Amino acid sequence: MDFSLLRNIISRYCAGEENWVDSRTVYIGHKEPPPGAEAYIPQRYPDNRIVSSKYTFWNFIPKNLFEQFRRIANFYFLVIFLVQLIIDTPTSPVTSGLPLFFVITVTAIKQGYEDWLRHKADCSINECPVDVVQQEKVVRTQSHKLRVGDVVMVREDETFPCDLIFLSSSRDDGTCYVTTTSLDGESSHKTYYAVPDTMAFKTEQEVDSLHATIECEQPQPDLYKFVGRINIYKDKEEPVSRTLGAENLLLRGATLKNTQHIYAVAVYTGMETKMALNYQSKSQKRSAVEKSMNAFLIVYLCILISKAVINTVLKYAWQWSPDRDEPWYNHRTENERQRHVVIRAFTDFLAFMVLFNYIIPVSMYVTVEMQKFLGSYFITWDEEMFDEELGQGAQVNTSDLNEELGQVEYVFTDKTGTLTENNMEFIECCVDGNVYIPHAICNGQILSAASSIDMIDSSPGGYRREYEDLFFRALCLCHTVQVKEEETVDGIKRGIHQGRPTSFYISSSPDEVALVEGMKRLGYTYLRLKDNYMEILNKDDEIERFELLHVLNFDSVRRRMSVIVKSISGEYLMFCKGADSSIFPRVVSGKVEQVKTHVEQNAVEGLRTLCVAYRRLSESEYQEACHYLTEAKLALQDREQRLAQAYDVIERDFVLLGATAVEDRLQEKAADTIESLHKAGIKVWVLTGDKMETATATCYASKLFRRSTQILELTKKRTKEQSLHDVLFELSRTVLRQRSISGLSVDCLDFGLIIDGATLSAVLKPSQEVSGHGNYREIFLEICRNCSAVLCCRMAPLQKAQIVKLIKSSKEHPITLAVGDGANDVSMILEAHVGIGIMGKEGRQAARNSDYAIPKFKHLKKMLLVHGHYYYIRIAELVQYFFYKNVCFIFPQFLYQFFCGFSQQPLYDTAYLTLYNISFTSLPILLYSLVEQHVTIDTLKREPSLYRDIAKNSLLRWPVFLYWTCLGVFDAVIFFFGAYFLFDNTTFTSNGQMFGNWTFGTLIFTVLVFTVTLKLALDTRHWTWINHFVIWGSLLFYVIFSLLWGGIIWPFLNYQRMYYVFMQMLSSGPAWLSIILLITVSLLPDVIKKVLCRAICPTATERAQVSQKLLPGSVAEVTPLSFRRSYKGRSTDSTLLHLGAAETLSLHSCSPLPQKLLAHLAEGGGSDLTSLSPYMLRLSGAGVAYYAPGPETPV
Repeated sequence: MDFSLLRNIISRYCAGEENWVDSRTVYIGHKEPPPGAEAYIPQRYPDNRIVSSKYTFWNFIPKNLFEQFRRIANFYFLVIFLVQLIIDTPTSPVTSGLPLFFVITVTAIKQGYEDWLRHKADCSINECPVDVVQQEKVVRTQSHKLRVGDVVMVREDETFPCDLIFLSSSRDDGTCYVTTTSLDGESSHKTYYAVPDTMAFKTEQEVDSLHATIECEQPQPDLYKFVGRINIYKDKEEPVSRTLGAENLLLRGATLKNTQHIYAVAVYTGMETKMALNYQSKSQKRSAVEKSMNAFLIVYLCILISKAVINTVLKYAWQWSPDRDEPWYNHRTENERQRHVVIRAFTDFLAFMVLFNYIIPVSMYVTVEMQKFLGSYFITWDEEMFDEELGQGAQVNTSDLNEELGQVEYVFTDKTGTLTENNMEFIECCVDGNVYIPHAICNGQILSAASSIDMIDSSPGGYRREYEDLFFRALCLCHTVQVKEEETVDGIKRGIHQGRPTSFYISSSPDEVALVEGMKRLGYTYLRLKDNYMEILNKDDEIERFELLHVLNFDSVRRRMSVIVKSISGEYLMFCKGADSSIFPRVVSGKVEQVKTHVEQNAVEGLRTLCVAYRRLSESEYQEACHYLTEAKLALQDREQRLAQAYDVIERDFVLLGATAVEDRLQEKAADTIESLHKAGIKVWVLTGDKMETATATCYASKLFRRSTQILELTKKRTKEQSLHDVLFELSRTVLRQRSISGLSVDCLDFGLIIDGATLSAVLKPSQEVSGHGNYREIFLEICRNCSAVLCCRMAPLQKAQIVKLIKSSKEHPITLAVGDGANDVSMILEAHVGIGIMGKEGRQAARNSDYAIPKFKHLKKMLLVHGHYYYIRIAELVQYFFYKNVCFIFPQFLYQFFCGFSQQPLYDTAYLTLYNISFTSLPILLYSLVEQHVTIDTLKREPSLYRDIAKNSLLRWPVFLYWTCLGVFDAVIFFFGAYFLFDNTTFTSNGQMFGNWTFGTLIFTVLVFTVTLKLALDTRHWTWINHFVIWGSLLFYVIFSLLWGGIIWPFLNYQRMYYVFMQMLSSGPAWLSIILLITVSLLPDVIKKVLCRAICPTATERAQVSQKLLPGSVAEVTPLSFRRSYKGRSTDSTLLHLGAAETLSLHSCSPLPQKLLAHLAEGGGSDLTSLSPYMLRLSGAGVAYYAPGPETPV
């Protein structure tokens, strides 16, 4: 007996899911294979239940608590709370437990609510009705009850409940049309094909009689890849095997269109469907602000431990004499006397840790979370970022990176569909060296496409006529375009052929539609695919039919696609179209040089080019090609690699026919956006798969490169002429020499780098580091640092991610942002610190995998320069303010220990300790972090250079952190010693009664609350009614709470040490004077510092704030040069002049502005501020002063 077979059977049965193998067997209709076939092994697969929720009713509390206490701050406060419960500490456990409970509860409620919404969504999906074929009948059941092997019937406009293998259709040709909008965003109709042996099944009885098994790969997330095989058993014959590919697999979430119904069998269900596998969580990204917060937290933890150690040491130094160690009023117990001194010291150390633990702001984390969550809605609510054409606005997929939008140093952008519209228009084609332009102009008259061809064809030579016919037929046959016989397709209305107004072209690629429509304009119309025959209408109005034998689909590696067709005369033809780099090496004849010249010329003009070639196949060559393709398609292992090898063997020995040129227009305001990013100090890199000439033309059009930019080339063409080592060092010397010159000269040369994919691979190759030529990566990075813009062309998707990773891991560790619209951009979007997806025409996969999604590239300007700017300054102030107010809060407690014999006596009441961070000071800073605008939106858009003020985490650097900390220490010293000296030997009440320690602490706490709240009020520049309500309302709440807390005898308190304390303090005139005086003294240094800094060395932001006050009437959107009349009352002889990013200048009729300057501006000279250097302008209260040319000074 074969024990290995028995072992395999036992292992497979026990394993349940076949995770140990890379294939699975599906029994259609759960029918056992006939006798003699392989053994029937019932397998267990998950049901069709979709679970996107994180918690269940039973595990929510333990799982959520575990996740929350993985945070260092939460775990720290839990330890402090437990210490307070275990040992005798100076403060009640409530003081730590209540804030911790509040933070944990708020976070748990938020996460629980979000998960409850996910549960509701899951239930609605899992309970959807589904039709299943059972015992020759259609039975309706719920979606979650589906099992692998069930045969399902899906009707038109219904969504596929799981991943299905397509068996048969109501259409005679065994096809169905599907939209995958919910999967990849493509609204176009895709064609799927039924298994040839089952496509004739039309009834439930026929489908139920099917006896077959499916062998396929285990679930994997690639939407466009599937490898399988179906074995169909007929009587006692050998099973018939047919290959299964992605064209047979109907994915969960896709929708059936233009087909009455289909029958299909479930192969992947529930969480094993490709849709579910694609929605797995991505790696967590952390912002620079969060890293700074953690660093500051460690510093404050060290300060806390230092305080506890110092007080513990000083306590035992103080108690060295017996009369201080055990005074008459505080005798120790016998147990305390016998305890070892080390244990006593450790207990005291823990007690001091508890006393000072409030320096660590536990509520800061929940405030930051709420600020990010609520603040993210400002992006989605922004009406300026709403696109009417798409009917969608910006989307926020994660709110954890809001502030990172204000720290971007590098932007990596795709070209097609991101900078350009991805809306293709056929421009011209070159056939055998001759150019064909639709609607050509001859003698001043516009000729129709057909007449222009007739004019060309009238010239002698049937050889060229044959090439023309082959070229036009190739473009009419080599595609995956579908013809839709209805009035509209997802709202798109486009006619194909005059006389057939109800037919429309549909394709997942806009290039293909443009080419087919271009052929129609040149007289060759693609009609339809029927019964595997492609029909075209030639320019003589004759219908030609070609049998479609094989389609060699396009992929990003080969960069070409081919079809093999058979003409009516029995001739086998293979037509191929693709990028010039993938076609020219496989061409053996044709006018290669002429076509190549024309392709390069079109690329320089910014047009997208494709080359077209063909090959005639003999019967034997066709049979050999069929053999290669069939063998590769039947393989279950490495099918993709085998198909690639087969394509490589078949696609060769072509005859070049010609090339096409398609225009992809630049997106609206793309150039303005890139120019603004440059002014903001952000370096923009374009990463594209297009050829160098096309991409370079787009870069010039989008102002990435200027006419004055010196282009440095690091391309394959140049490295052929000289070694990569020499090219790199030559470029490095060029940029370094210019940098040294620019340090002495006012004029600085602008560099732009162009690199292609092949050269990048050589630069990044790790083996070259040991070749003795040094590290190419560092040289390459040094060149890039000195270039204002970089273009990377001929990039594969993985190379895009490698470029982003290279810049991320450089020694400066800059913040990177990647923006793209296609599936090929997902890798760089996931790699960058911030990923932004464009809701374009290449699907929604980029938008789905991104952190943020925007409708158009132009919205990136406001996303970074406005929203990013605001988010960063708000959260930076929030973090610094939290640490500042907690230093102010706890440092007086530290000083108090020197005056109470280090007895761990608390300075503040328990209620104040508990509510300080929760109630008294939390709401004003939360609101500030949501609505503060230090400068207006219009100013930020008009002056992109303000973005430089917050670059490189400038507001959370160590000097700024130390300033806030020192300010907090200074204020704390003023609070404590101010109150101490005012209390010294002074009777405060009319009856001569002295204030006690609780009155002393309450006075300090009152000054503290008012000072930190007023400090925030002084920092606030954008006042609204809600700011006033929250700031003054918080102070009023503190006063009312203190009056109630000390004015009523609360029955649930064992003792009430604060009874009548607050009211007694307010009844004293000197106490009022002390409060006012200490608040003023505490706030004065910060006010003086701000006034001096603004007067001596103001930042660009502070200058913009002054400009706002001087020019309140400036408009939001400005053009490089625009004049606008402004009328107030009856008339005002004043004109506003806007100069790009410059300040708005008020030009009065009496202003002495020379006519030379006006002429210069009228000629467009004001579009660039550098052109105004001979006419220096300075803003003054009286108008505009004119300065003669001289040394350059900033405007």
